[in-house]
Amino acid sequence: MKPVGASPRTATAAVVALSMTAAMLAGCARFDDSNSSPFTPAPEIGAAELQPTTPSEAPPTSDQNAPPPSGPCVDPDPAVIATCLDTTGGLVALPDGQSTLVAERRTGRIMEVAADRIPVEFARIDVDGTGDGGLLDIALSPTYAEDRLLYALVTTDSDTRVVRLAPGDVPKDILTGIPRGATGNRGSIDFYTPNELLVLTGDNGDPVAAADPNSLSGKLLRVTSLSPTANPPRPQIALSGIGTAGDVCTDGTGNIYVTDRTAIEDRLQRIDKLGAVFSPVWTWPDRPGVAGCAAGDGGVAVALTTAKAVAALTTDANTGAVSAEPTLLIQDRYGQLNGATSSADGQILVGTVNKSGAEPGPTDDRVVKVPFPGGGGGGFD
Repeated sequence: MKPVGASPRTATAAVVALSMTAAMLAGCARFDDSNSSPFTPAPEIGAAELQPTTPSEAPPTSDQNAPPPSGPCVDPDPAVIATCLDTTGGLVALPDGQSTLVAERRTGRIMEVAADRIPVEFARIDVDGTGDGGLLDIALSPTYAEDRLLYALVTTDSDTRVVRLAPGDVPKDILTGIPRGATGNRGSIDFYTPNELLVLTGDNGDPVAAADPNSLSGKLLRVTSLSPTANPPRPQIALSGIGTAGDVCTDGTGNIYVTDRTAIEDRLQRIDKLGAVFSPVWTWPDRPGVAGCAAGDGGVAVALTTAKAVAALTTDANTGAVSAEPTLLIQDRYGQLNGATSSADGQILVGTVNKSGAEPGPTDDRVVKVPFPGGGGGGFD
């Protein structure tokens, strides 16, 4: 792989040191420290319908003496920046440093959220949200400020695919034909370089397919054809054997981190800038439900669904390896967590998935900013 510059999510994060006090995570047992042009208005066959909407203006500055807002979708916790969403998928910070786009997995809506603002619908994609499918993840074009392009990983009634969205247009297929199943359809996307999109796919409940080089299931794919075309080239495979896909994130120095869940353990894997796979660098035999990740020079944060926490892991500055027990943050405070991304100040934003669980709260689902010990976020991506 080529050396990497900062990804769009990294570019908005402040580079600050990650300072973490080690706290034992039960079951964390093993690690390895070794080694635009305009588009045609007619939709393509199978393309989903995009219904763009105009985000509302920011509300005027409130009277400092006014009483705090109240209502069914107001959370008094200052760390909560959005409430009353449907089950969330991936999320990504916008270049303005204030707003975040959040995918609603089951509805196909992309919501723009910010602190002290009511969430507004940014766009909507027709998806099949049954099982664990739907609008799985989103990623900004590396030149989003100029082209306003957004990429999304979605499941349809026939497959999982990557589509590209432009304002006022329908989605255009970038990569199609990723198998989907009754379960195991989770996945993630992130840019590695401006010309290379990483696509993480689940095994669709079929571990054999995850090991099959002829299948796109259970893989980390390198997609370099980013323009709509009738016959896109087959993507290269960077990693095989993925179970239930969690997330893919990069640290801005060339390392790629991947989270997934297997029948035996949850794990964090790493690929360096030369393409060497370090598998795994950390495992969780107690299977806390690893999900979204955000990485920076010095650390990786992993959202845990079942454990209802964020695991913060310190990485070696030279090798990117993990060699110490993770610190657990916000455990049992916001419920089940899924997507993760960095905020403009280098901290972590996570989305909850309580509405798809057994115990949703009155303001779920939410987006929460997670403070890190020492006030740092490690320049997370």
